[in-house]
Amino acid sequence: MFQNEWLKGFTTEDLPINNPPAAEEVEGSGQLRDSTIYPRVHPSWFTQDKTVSLYHTDQAPNSSFQTLSRDPPPRALLCGQKTGTKDQEDLGNTVTNPRKDLSLPCYWTSSLQVPGTMALPIDPAEEPRMYQQTLLQDGLYDLLENDKLVDCVLKIKDKEFPCHRLVLCACSSFFRALFLSDLEEEKKREVVLEDVEPGVMGLILKYLYTSTINVTEQNVQDIFTVANLFQIPSIFTVCVSFLQKRLSLSNCLAIFRLGLMLDCPRLAVSARNYACERFTLIARDADFLTLGPSELAAILTSDTLNVEKEEEVFEAVEKWVGQDVEKRLKDLPDLMDCVRLRLVNKEYFTEMVEKHEWIRSNPEMESRVQMVRDAHAGKLPDLPPMKSKKKKKTEKGEMEKEGEEEEEKEEEGEEEEEAALLPGILNDNLRFGMFLRDLLFMVSDTGAVAYDPTGNDCYVASLSTQVPKNHASLVTKENQIFVAGGLFYNELNEEEPLSSYFLQYDPVSADWLGMPPIPSPRFLFGLAEAENNIFVVGGKELKEQDTTLDSVLMYNRQTFKWTDSDPLPYPVYGHATISHDRLIYAIGGKSTSKEVLNRMCVYDAQSSEWSELAPMQMARSLFGATVHKGKIYVAAGVTETGLTGTIEVYNIQANQWSDFVEFPQGRSSLSLASVGGGLYAVGGFALMPVEDEEELLPKEMNDIWRYDEEERKWVGVLREIQYSTGATILGVRLNTLRLAKM
Repeated sequence: MFQNEWLKGFTTEDLPINNPPAAEEVEGSGQLRDSTIYPRVHPSWFTQDKTVSLYHTDQAPNSSFQTLSRDPPPRALLCGQKTGTKDQEDLGNTVTNPRKDLSLPCYWTSSLQVPGTMALPIDPAEEPRMYQQTLLQDGLYDLLENDKLVDCVLKIKDKEFPCHRLVLCACSSFFRALFLSDLEEEKKREVVLEDVEPGVMGLILKYLYTSTINVTEQNVQDIFTVANLFQIPSIFTVCVSFLQKRLSLSNCLAIFRLGLMLDCPRLAVSARNYACERFTLIARDADFLTLGPSELAAILTSDTLNVEKEEEVFEAVEKWVGQDVEKRLKDLPDLMDCVRLRLVNKEYFTEMVEKHEWIRSNPEMESRVQMVRDAHAGKLPDLPPMKSKKKKKTEKGEMEKEGEEEEEKEEEGEEEEEAALLPGILNDNLRFGMFLRDLLFMVSDTGAVAYDPTGNDCYVASLSTQVPKNHASLVTKENQIFVAGGLFYNELNEEEPLSSYFLQYDPVSADWLGMPPIPSPRFLFGLAEAENNIFVVGGKELKEQDTTLDSVLMYNRQTFKWTDSDPLPYPVYGHATISHDRLIYAIGGKSTSKEVLNRMCVYDAQSSEWSELAPMQMARSLFGATVHKGKIYVAAGVTETGLTGTIEVYNIQANQWSDFVEFPQGRSSLSLASVGGGLYAVGGFALMPVEDEEELLPKEMNDIWRYDEEERKWVGVLREIQYSTGATILGVRLNTLRLAKM
């Protein structure tokens, strides 16, 4: 049995407070929808609990991995985020005293408050009490400063700290027990403290008198440890909050171990949940291999583990044991109880688990594997029910067990039977990450909606109106969602005040995070990715709309900066861009002279070269494009003669185009998406008859179609889905547990 069993099933809520389609060009008019300007928020201004942080940084948090030893975590690893300027560091690292320069007193709760920010309204009934507390604390500090009524001295190495026993007793259980003991009076007047640094104790004593403490990344572990040693819960809480806000990939396991070492459930659970949310990345870190067996079990038993397949958990255990087989093989049976083998694919179970040499050579594991085989066949072990005593209420309303002899006799036969718990290896509860679904993600300036075409369910992905009109969207191979476009005015930049928005979707907060804006505002451009960089390809200049661009901008996701990349072979707008197998394809569009193009070129980011490929059979612009089953599909769009519904397929290996089943209606800006192995077409603009009008007028369509491979035809899925109005469409995978069902 592992230690720290209290972590299993524990959540932070259980703890007490203490502890549009792409921009449309109307043919012949050159007009676009208006762009909207929205305020931007840098992602580093957000904390782990989605509130705005007390600090901000000009760069995103450092996510590089670092290695830990099995010793208590080094201080350097406890805080993975660096602040920017000195002023920002002071703001982020200092718990300021809110009473100064304020007409009304205020004091700390579980969250921090900065002078000048909006505070919660004060209950009039509480105001006198708070005011009295303020007077009391200020008065005590004044006495200390003037060396009045001082009745004890704390001696730490070569430093002496005069103070008041009353203050120490009121704030610390340790000192209360010390000063109320039968210790000689002389020893109470001079208290010698070992294993404590004078500087740290000075900070703590100042906090007891002023509620002010300078917590930094360098001293937080020392302060935390001393606060735990002397049982000072208020400082303990400040340190926990400080570390929670600085959780990152590089330090979450270190903070998790610190929480266990100091027996702090709030911190340990927060760090464990952070690690579980990012388990796939954490399991690759060298620090993961330094965890103890009980620490690893506390993570692997969690329902919040963000894994799509249980196979990942088995492989993590295999990797951990393989780090030191001789010493760790004995822990394998207990760790395998954390792996839910009933969720493992049967073929994988037979080939990779049953036949594993560590399992075959362990008799205890052989019997457990047989239980899983039986469970796969529909037979669970017969376990005797657990018996428990009934509880009764006392007159005071408290619950107590029947323990006395006469009561046991009276209530004989009143024992309750509880279902016995199955071994952990037979647990078949789905993990959090197993609720991922393939969805159609619709992004517009009014919000974002995710549609599940298989279950015919709609989910609210974001209610934010931060996304501009006339944007382009992208989903990366890591399933990260970006949008770019619109117009952003920065009055602080006198040389280049205009730029375009660049946002990333955060599935945890269901909101869009502001990223560094695109320095060259444009529309009708393409958005793509390669080599972990984001590319803005071609388009039309937004400031001078007659200028068609061949320029390409690249966003480096390591340095968080935009730079110029290799230009296209020709200027183009209204084209499609496809990211596939580390290459970027630019297809079709219009030239500077507004000629519709059938050209296609590909960019290799490794060699920094553009190359021409086989052209499409039909020239088109403002069309849908996607990768489906390893081939590029292009559908509908605008031709030299009008709208078309034709579809072509590009064989990447053969560098050859071929015809495909035509879409039922000619449209522009039709969206194509490959979702869950199916090919879907959404929305677009079609020419439709209008009452009392002889001519056909453009109308935005809000329907969804799916290609039926057996019937070889397009079939309607939804006649109308209003959320697709003015939206770009992506095929994504999202966890539906995070989303609100509509």
